[in-house]
Amino acid sequence: MRELRMDLSQEPIPSDVLSVLQLRAVNEPLLQNLKLLVLRSAPPDLIPFIPLFLSHATIGIHIKFTTSPPVVMVASMIINLPTLCPHVEEITLLPLASEGLTITHAASEMLLACNLGTLRSFQVDSALTEEARRVVYRLPNLEALFSIFREPTSLPAVSLPNLTRLDVKYQHDHDWLRAFHGATLSKLAVVTFHAQCERIGDFLEAFEAALATSASAALSRFVFRTSCSWNPSYYSLLSFKRLGELVIEFSCRDGCSSRVDDEIIVTLAQAMPKLEILQLGRAPCQVPSDVTVQGLIALAHHCIGLSKLRIHFQTESLIVAIADEPVPSVSGSKSHHPRGICALTSLEVGNIPMPPQRSLTAALTLLRIFPRLLNIEYTNQGWKSVVETMSLSKRIDSFVHRSGKIRPLYI
Repeated sequence: MRELRMDLSQEPIPSDVLSVLQLRAVNEPLLQNLKLLVLRSAPPDLIPFIPLFLSHATIGIHIKFTTSPPVVMVASMIINLPTLCPHVEEITLLPLASEGLTITHAASEMLLACNLGTLRSFQVDSALTEEARRVVYRLPNLEALFSIFREPTSLPAVSLPNLTRLDVKYQHDHDWLRAFHGATLSKLAVVTFHAQCERIGDFLEAFEAALATSASAALSRFVFRTSCSWNPSYYSLLSFKRLGELVIEFSCRDGCSSRVDDEIIVTLAQAMPKLEILQLGRAPCQVPSDVTVQGLIALAHHCIGLSKLRIHFQTESLIVAIADEPVPSVSGSKSHHPRGICALTSLEVGNIPMPPQRSLTAALTLLRIFPRLLNIEYTNQGWKSVVETMSLSKRIDSFVHRSGKIRPLYI
């Protein structure tokens, strides 16, 4: 066997089977030729048995636990991985109990014991010692990296010419971004940030200043998550014109912090025509937004490939003429030329208010803008009628289409 992939939430290994396997693997690895081990939803009590599946042939280890496993137990396993798998190229261990120094030292020791010339992926849920940081940020063949910064951290000048994926969890501030100034990151395609600090500040501006020159050509996915309220300046991301996914999550728990308006949405749509997923904020709340139907039209017009959308917007603005007139165009004038139909199939509206008496008009307007819309995720029950109306409208359209009476759509 060369690969072993298991989702243990779907197919757990009985404890008696593990005991038998342990007896069989006393003197040699259970799977001597295994190159790739992928375990999803692994329970912490599986840790003592994981070495049974590893051998000198193993080059990929990807383990995602159900919860952070006991520190001492997992630290012992981590330290021994390079000995069990001296040719390992990919390591993923998530999540771990990242607080405290035990895991930090174990993860750092593991990193330094690996063959650094061939290591391609190091995604370990742990901070690293200063020595390990100096090494990992200058690995010539590293393609994927997960980093944690628990406190103000000094980094060496970053040199990761083959990096394509960067995940960072930070708990203090974003001073660590300074190390990326001048770095060669021309292949960086995916970035994900988890901010666990009370004040986010000007992160997007700092990110743009650090990486716009080196990463703008390849960056296709940008994700930023925080549990705080936050009002970011989206204009700092306009230089990343190849983005296909833009996700920025923040909380409305202490009052809505979304300040998105039509100008922002139109500007993003024009600058990022390749967008397929756009999510600004978490589930929209009840606070009125400054995004109107004009912003939605701009997205449909410029981002033909957009398939998933989550933004705060005004439902009142959906009340537009729906009879013989086309929906207003981006500029406010009518569009007389057919354009490709936007691919949007999923719209998350959360708790945005929807008066029942407006549901018919809102449903038909949304379908004029997004004809392929199939799913609306909502918590405000006023949207139930919108979903039902859309379903009925699609059945009617299907009947008309089969009858050969097709009316073109204009945006």
